[in-house]
Amino acid sequence: MVTHIGTRTITTERLILRRFDYLDIDSMIRNWIADEQTQWDYGEPYYPTYEAVRELFDTKYIASYCKEDYYRWAVIEKNSGECIGQIAFFRVDTDNQQGEIEYVIGPAFQGKGFATEMTKAVIKFGFEEINFHRIEIDCRTANETSKKVIEKCGLTYEGTFRDFFWRKDHYEGRQVFSILKDEYENTFS
Repeated sequence: MVTHIGTRTITTERLILRRFDYLDIDSMIRNWIADEQTQWDYGEPYYPTYEAVRELFDTKYIASYCKEDYYRWAVIEKNSGECIGQIAFFRVDTDNQQGEIEYVIGPAFQGKGFATEMTKAVIKFGFEEINFHRIEIDCRTANETSKKVIEKCGLTYEGTFRDFFWRKDHYEGRQVFSILKDEYENTFS
């Protein structure tokens, strides 16, 4: 049975995953959310101003923390205190005891293992704290970097939805990966 507890702080070796705060806005703009290419790759709009990010917080991110089944973390690098990205269970299916993860890391912090570190921590939280049965991560077929992160986190490739995303002038597929609770327990516990 799933137990919703809301977004709680998670600490890893190099990161603190916690609820967003208005004090994060400047470092978010500096590191990722105002970068058009990063947000395009992530599949979300970019937010180039303080006011735009504040509105996002007021209408979605911070406004939703009152819900027990809402899970979205600011990714804070311990050494710098900078918000370098975010990670979330953006789709939660309580009836079927599963969640789908999305994440983004700013360009200056990519290729350093942060995405794998934060994703493993959120998978652990999903299985050990929320009690999900299944966790899924999907990515565009062209996103080789994300596929590597997903594979390092122990997820299994399930298949591809062909021509799933329209990307300005072409279609791209959506690859589906998942891990089940017993697989997680046998591999990571």
